[in-house]
Amino acid sequence: MADWYEAFFASLADMDEYLATDLVDRALDSGLTPQQVLLEVIAPAQARVGREWAAGRFTVAREHAATAISERAIAALSRHRAGPRPTGARGRVTVACVDGEWHALPARLVAETLRLRGWQVDFLGAHVPTPHLIAHLHATGPDAVALSCSLATRLPAAHATITACQSAGIPVLVGGAGFGPDGRYARLLGADGWAPDAESAVAHLEQQSLLTTTAHPELGDPYTALPHLADQEYTLLSRSRRQLAAQAMAGLEQRLPAMSGYTDRQREHTREDIDHILDFLVATVYLDQAQILSDFLLWTADILDARNVPPRSLLTVLDVIADQLRDFPRTLAVIDAGRTAVNTASSPLHSRPTEETA
Repeated sequence: MADWYEAFFASLADMDEYLATDLVDRALDSGLTPQQVLLEVIAPAQARVGREWAAGRFTVAREHAATAISERAIAALSRHRAGPRPTGARGRVTVACVDGEWHALPARLVAETLRLRGWQVDFLGAHVPTPHLIAHLHATGPDAVALSCSLATRLPAAHATITACQSAGIPVLVGGAGFGPDGRYARLLGADGWAPDAESAVAHLEQQSLLTTTAHPELGDPYTALPHLADQEYTLLSRSRRQLAAQAMAGLEQRLPAMSGYTDRQREHTREDIDHILDFLVATVYLDQAQILSDFLLWTADILDARNVPPRSLLTVLDVIADQLRDFPRTLAVIDAGRTAVNTASSPLHSRPTEETA
């Protein structure tokens, strides 16, 4: 299995679509099952692509090309699906990504694994607006919805989608890195279940307890499920998001005179960094979970470190943003927690966990 995985990753690294699809065919001919190829070859190789990008060894374009090839490999795998077309006897599941979520491959892995196990699947792909998802549910009446969210910035949208699906009488299983490493945010938002990977998702759906779960009316109102929203900080912060980004950029230019010599590309990267931090800050304030922003800042610090940029530069950005939010006590507490996380990670006495221990 390790040999097939290494060979498939090499095809992704070389952006060789023909080799990737040929490897899928040969792996199946060698005796591997479609599910083994999907979950033990394609999925871990694609995860490694993400790590290579984070380490600065893959460009964004190369990462996108590799992801597209993985999609083609999954399509090639589907040609070898054994048995008759699923009749829906095991059940019908709608698989979709949260509105604004463009990382569709994790959801695709769940959809294909369900199909291999005999389920009838409606795979709606990336970035599905909630009203369109609900219309589809009313038209098709599935047993459950499997909802994917890779970025925590989409959690407010995920909360609205979970509530809408449950109001339509459909239980919701969620997955993806956006819900936290142990699914803690899934529980907070009232999802009926959480799964860390495709195989776990299928096992969860095969438990009849999920398929008969009723809605959670007490969680339908965000102010009931998340009472801290009554302070209006999230509402004000999200509404002023664009203005805050412009003010933060101007404040950063005042603090860092060297920015006057930035190229257009450097300035654009700086704007993007501010935008990402603000997006995660808004989501953090929505859930009142400081770890969301802190985890993102630590991940960003690793990215910067791989690109020879001092991770402590994040502290200046946080200070500039905090200057604009002096009347937002809960938001300032979140920023302080993020600042502490970056300071701790930047300390020479602090050793970050390795990939194996994280």
